[in-house]
Amino acid sequence: MSKRGKVFYGEQLAGIVAETDEGYEFTYDENYIASKGKPISLTLPTTTKVYTSKVLFAFFDGLIPEGWLLNTAIDYWKVKASDRFELLLTTCSDAIGAVSVIPETEKE
Repeated sequence: MSKRGKVFYGEQLAGIVAETDEGYEFTYDENYIASKGKPISLTLPTTTKVYTSKVLFAFFDGLIPEGWLLNTAIDYWKVKASDRFELLLTTCSDAIGAVSVIPETEKE
């Protein structure tokens, strides 16, 4: 089973980002597209297609804290520094800016 995160633009669900066996995927939510929501990034224009990548999308990687804040998060949550997707899910639920990422629970 892949790890997944809900991507919010402000208070609105914009899509789902997932770690898969092949790499990573990002898909915009149908309701977000229907409401003519803004792209979460210029590199990820709003579309019905699924974005795929072998490495974590640069936009999402850029949301992860750096420096002492990253080190504090790694120590506090015991996340491996090399696991960028787990860091994204763990540290970006209250990110600076309009976009946040909340881990999707298995019950959803």
